[in-house]
Amino acid sequence: MKVLAIDDQQLVLLPLERRLKELGYNVKIETDANKGLQTYDEFNPDLVIVDFIMPGVSGFDVVNHIRTSKYPETPIMILSGKTQDTIITMAFEMGVTDYMKKPLSLNEICARVKRLIGVPQIELSNSSDNVMIQQRCVGVVIPCYNEEDRLLSDEFLKFVDENSGYHLCFVNDGSKDKTLEVLYKLQKNREDYITVYDCVKNGGKAEAVRLGMLHMSEKKDLDYIGFLDADLSTDLRDFDDLVTTIENSDFKIVSGSRIARMGANITKESARKVISLTINLIIRKILRMDFKDTQCGAKIFHKDVIDLAFGKKFVTQWIFDVEIFKRMSLHFGLNRAKSMLCEQPLKRWIHADGSKLSMKDSIKIVIQLAQIAWVYRSKKSDKGVDETEILEVV
Repeated sequence: MKVLAIDDQQLVLLPLERRLKELGYNVKIETDANKGLQTYDEFNPDLVIVDFIMPGVSGFDVVNHIRTSKYPETPIMILSGKTQDTIITMAFEMGVTDYMKKPLSLNEICARVKRLIGVPQIELSNSSDNVMIQQRCVGVVIPCYNEEDRLLSDEFLKFVDENSGYHLCFVNDGSKDKTLEVLYKLQKNREDYITVYDCVKNGGKAEAVRLGMLHMSEKKDLDYIGFLDADLSTDLRDFDDLVTTIENSDFKIVSGSRIARMGANITKESARKVISLTINLIIRKILRMDFKDTQCGAKIFHKDVIDLAFGKKFVTQWIFDVEIFKRMSLHFGLNRAKSMLCEQPLKRWIHADGSKLSMKDSIKIVIQLAQIAWVYRSKKSDKGVDETEILEVV
């Protein structure tokens, strides 16, 4: 039994292909709808699974092609994030056999496939892992410097195996230990979900994140791209919550916030907490934004602001997050930038042992904040309005 799946996002197709093959189906996938039509004519599948919204040739075009082909009765399943009644009604009027709304589990998709075309004579697997096919695809940059002993490889692997739509990019920032070796081992057999970006020389966290974000922005099937600390002081589940927020809003950046509160597991060393509060006060004065925590190492960005946020090198190595928000306010104007940024409290954040930022580094941070204030002091926005004028109005 043959199945053809067409979707412009490879991260959607890969887990679907793997599961259907495990069940004994002969599966072909295409991210290019034009090639998908050609494959349909040559492959003559028993079932076609297709997304509706794709660049160039849409799912509507695919349905029309099949219904006017040599085998017009071929079952068609739509797998789409579009949930509007008008679109679903139109799909059935065009002759689709089934309509599946993302997100949904692979188990449900496979059950629907079995109902429509039956089960192969030899079922090779009966996996019950409840992997979800998501509506969005997300890239995550993880900067790594001498993380040989701290990298939680098992947790990262479990996450990509259980959460479809994620592609992890580990950036080796010129590590002196065996970090690169560990990363390549982590990537093995998961090259479609894990990228290793190797920087020969150590350029600091800011540059490692910047290069990783720009590299991931070249992947066409990603909707959002973010970054996360390698020590997982921010839980991967919390990062997924940030993605859910940006996916269901008009925000361009959603930033995690380590605010201690009832119902949250947020732990910091007491001395670090005092220093953080002092530095945060200075940052709020520089940004003219009421941020509670700009330095949390978990942020997610809409793809269309990646070049603005990361296109140019940062002035500082550690507090580049402040520069990102400053660039947003200079480009869009302070008020509009505020409406595009969201600070979301985390449920969990644990200070990891071995953190490379010492108490003595706080003095360097203050100096770097002074650099930011100076470098960005009189920049013009794209509309030619000086930010100091905007701030005076506000």
